[in-house]
Amino acid sequence: MADLRVHLGNLSLKNPVMTASGTFGYGLEFADFIPLDGLGGIIVKGTTLKPREGNDYPRMAETSQGMLNCVGLQNKGVDYFCEHIYPQIKDIDTNMIVNVSGSSPDDYAECAARIDMLDNIPAIELNISCPNVKDGGMAFGVTCAGAESVVKAVRERYHKTLIVKLSPNVTNIADIARSCEAQGADSVSLINTLMGMAIDIEKRKPLLSINTGGLSGPCVKPVALRMVWQVAKAVKIPVVGLGGISSAEDAIEFLMAGASAIEIGTANFLDPAITIKVRDGISDWLDKHGCQDVHEIIGCL
Repeated sequence: MADLRVHLGNLSLKNPVMTASGTFGYGLEFADFIPLDGLGGIIVKGTTLKPREGNDYPRMAETSQGMLNCVGLQNKGVDYFCEHIYPQIKDIDTNMIVNVSGSSPDDYAECAARIDMLDNIPAIELNISCPNVKDGGMAFGVTCAGAESVVKAVRERYHKTLIVKLSPNVTNIADIARSCEAQGADSVSLINTLMGMAIDIEKRKPLLSINTGGLSGPCVKPVALRMVWQVAKAVKIPVVGLGGISSAEDAIEFLMAGASAIEIGTANFLDPAITIKVRDGISDWLDKHGCQDVHEIIGCL
């Protein structure tokens, strides 16, 4: 069998398959379907400094080849995570990674600092697609200055592997990636959801409570693949690819485009065992093509 081990900075993954935040709960919810220790990493749902109720319902809508969501980062806050969730997941034998969100650089940094103290959480993923409440609601991740402000603040207080999740809703995602790298990011992951909308023509109103939401699923894959390819050429740090991956073939495309690892999101809703199937499919493809190591195809495009 081919060697599937990869690295994101100092973080060692037993294979390149991880889960996308918000689609896999805290991992425990999938324990009846797959061996959790068979994954390279599990990125748990978004965590914020203070509890958040999220947006009003309806906040999910099915679309052609995908889905829209405006859940709004509903969670019970970082202190609840540390006291109640962490004890349940700390002994899972894979990389348990926390997705961190915030409304100001200080919020991000304080949340990250509290997670930094948890021995068995080796990395965080920063969601910089959040609205900056001090700057009219514009997402941090859509400008180089905004991205830099968050990564810089977090890097000063967080000492483990720092992955920054990039927004696709930008003009030049490579510039944003370079800005994150310059401020000390160990890796970047992309893409987060694309902004989208759906309308009920009988009711003559949007299907989502806040009108727009994040589009994910197979329909975004070509966009995600293009952006991963662009970013992988623009930075020296490892890239994590995600966006519409629902098969081993999809994952291999992202690896060939330059991703060192991948995340699976929306496909988890259709098949709770898809992550393990993709892992095994990558292994089978490498064996069939005479590859001894997954690095033989990473960035081979």
